[in-house]
Amino acid sequence: MMHRPLLSALLLCLLSATATAGPTGAPEPELRARLAEAITAAGSFEDKYEAQVWLLDYSGRIERYLPDERQRINFLKSVHAEARRAGLDPELVLSVIHIESRFDRHAISYAGAVGYMQIMPFWLAELGQKGSNLFKSEVNLRMGCTILKFYLDKEKGDLFRALARYNGSLGRSEYPNLVLEVLRQRYYTF
Repeated sequence: MMHRPLLSALLLCLLSATATAGPTGAPEPELRARLAEAITAAGSFEDKYEAQVWLLDYSGRIERYLPDERQRINFLKSVHAEARRAGLDPELVLSVIHIESRFDRHAISYAGAVGYMQIMPFWLAELGQKGSNLFKSEVNLRMGCTILKFYLDKEKGDLFRALARYNGSLGRSEYPNLVLEVLRQRYYTF
């Protein structure tokens, strides 16, 4: 029998090869509209103390993936801002990034999805943003958070189904289970 960490790592490898933000077919018009709107929005922490506590805590949690402190803090600020702008918990977004790319902004899936949140490049052309770069964290995080929130709304708050849609694996449980397990074990504080 395989040990649980080894089995989880094996599942992660298998799923990361198929990770994409949403289906690879024609984009839904409502999602297209949300992404177009998200391109111009902004956000940040509400309180300086909250920012310091959150950044310090989560900086330690992802240090092994992003060893450069300045890069790590800037990344976490962006994750927090984009998650809040979209109406998501930043910890959920970190969990998705953990599974999708292991915090590698240059990650590319076999299907061509790129960056931290594994966004399909067709979105740039679809939104008239051909000059944008999905390897830029701000662009990737904004689009990924918007897509995830769209699917969460579409599934009426059902996180499991929303995660499956995000990954393009609706009807299968492997991807949502991995994200939820990482969220529970690594990124939520109780």
